[in-house]
Amino acid sequence: MIKKGRIRRQAALLTALGMLFVSSCGGSGGTSDSGAAAEQDTEQTLMAEDSASGEAANIEEDITDTIPLNVIDDNYRTYYEVFVYSFYDSDGDGIGDLQGLTSKLDYINDGDDTTDADLGCNGIWLMPVHPSPTYHKYDVTDYYAIDPAYGTLEDFQAFLAACGERDIKVIMDLVLNHTSSGHPWFQEACAYLRELGDGEPDTAQCPYFDYYHFTKEPASGYSQVSGTDWYYEAQFWSEMPDLNLGCEELREEIKGITQYWLDMGVGGFRLDAVKEYYTDNVPDNIEFLRWLTNTVKSQREDAYLVGEAWANISSYSQYYESGIDSLFDFSFAGAEGVIAKVMNGSPADKYGTAVAELDETFGQYNENYIDAPFYTNHDMARSVGYYVGENSDSRVKMAGAMNLFMSGSAFLYYGEELGMRGSGKDENKRAPMYWSKNADAEGMCDGPADMDDFEMKYDSLEEQEQDEYSIYRYFRKAIKIRNQNPEIARGKAEYLAEVSSDRVCVLRKTYEDSELLLVFVTGADTESVDLSGLSLNGHPVDDSTQTRAALVTGEEQITVEKGIAKMPGYSVLVLK
Repeated sequence: MIKKGRIRRQAALLTALGMLFVSSCGGSGGTSDSGAAAEQDTEQTLMAEDSASGEAANIEEDITDTIPLNVIDDNYRTYYEVFVYSFYDSDGDGIGDLQGLTSKLDYINDGDDTTDADLGCNGIWLMPVHPSPTYHKYDVTDYYAIDPAYGTLEDFQAFLAACGERDIKVIMDLVLNHTSSGHPWFQEACAYLRELGDGEPDTAQCPYFDYYHFTKEPASGYSQVSGTDWYYEAQFWSEMPDLNLGCEELREEIKGITQYWLDMGVGGFRLDAVKEYYTDNVPDNIEFLRWLTNTVKSQREDAYLVGEAWANISSYSQYYESGIDSLFDFSFAGAEGVIAKVMNGSPADKYGTAVAELDETFGQYNENYIDAPFYTNHDMARSVGYYVGENSDSRVKMAGAMNLFMSGSAFLYYGEELGMRGSGKDENKRAPMYWSKNADAEGMCDGPADMDDFEMKYDSLEEQEQDEYSIYRYFRKAIKIRNQNPEIARGKAEYLAEVSSDRVCVLRKTYEDSELLLVFVTGADTESVDLSGLSLNGHPVDDSTQTRAALVTGEEQITVEKGIAKMPGYSVLVLK
């Protein structure tokens, strides 16, 4: 039963929001001065009503339905990682393709701020789409083309145009540590060495010789050029020869590649294996990354670059010295990351203190850094496998919110919003997007050939769309909250230990002149959180009208009375 106080609050807020929409420039921008004043006046009215009623405010999840989006067009975004091969098949060959992805863009973001049917992601990270002999395509044979299995260059251009209409920024995977052994550069270099005999290589005759690391001294991570006594570096696999990124001619090639795709409309690049550019040589890795960042930024000022440096935080934080926008924040990701540990019983302060320390950790190298929190990716077991037993579905949901509510550009791997399974071999982690339980349904992909046969734990999208308590609906709500409150992505975080506890984490985020509180309950039990001693934006935290969102994993709701929040297990309260 909805209390009368709730009805009054919602009616008054809707009145104010009508004023906001009349006075604002649109759902994607900030509110005008008059709109902000209307919202403030309404909050004061609601505070007076609640004070008069003396009732505890029962905060329902749909409070977010009364708040407009405030999506800022900058490089703080919510990215959706897509493996085209397994996403959506438009031509019935079992392999996902660009036309299929384009047809499902409304699932990711329909471009209409007034609808609630899309995820609300405003960025897409495309795993490699260049021609390649492998299904994953991390060994490129042509940096200027699209793999025929995915479609044509025209298909890619149509995809970019459709993304542009929805204000989705597209970043491409750019693999520069190595090429495919089938790349013409490598093929020509090897052919030259076979013809050379005992002579000395001359880059004037074959410039591609200098594009790779060739030597006559065998070493760890080197493979032999067949028919010769030459070896080449290939740290990942013999069919992925490492590039010599110190070669100036190669750097000119790379400059041309980035310019080509940026000119086409790509918004930036995800940089694969940045700590492997020069084997065991951090200073040279940083130098190349600095050169690449400066190059790309000179070509497109608002281009976004995010690097993969799979290491501990003290190691990958150094790479911010290059000036790169973002580095994936591995310390929070995976089964051994901060989030999973807290969801599996570690104290809540492990998350709170780790989040609050990021600004100092990264900021010492680059004050303009943008963190890139992610929870899983194509190389990791899917998160549903991290939790078993009681409350496992609640922990899957809550972990997703803890990732999405971190500052920076948050990344979501396709299918995580459905609780897809996938562990063990890499192919299992890249299973077909679970649109339907019917494997023969329109658009369903076959998945990688060597993928094991396994069943999903949770329903497909078809069922989850209709279930208000599904993982999908939870993720959609969490992203909506992120899009409504710019402080979540852009705010500097402060951990409030004095009001936190073993299973409660309270964070204050400050962005420009606005403050926001995030209150996380990380255990199964209901918690009473006394926030009455805190101030927020110059006012005491003593009334539920400051509530921006209440995110719960089940039916039990959050209540707030006189600054004391009663919160069910695995829930999040957002105050502003």
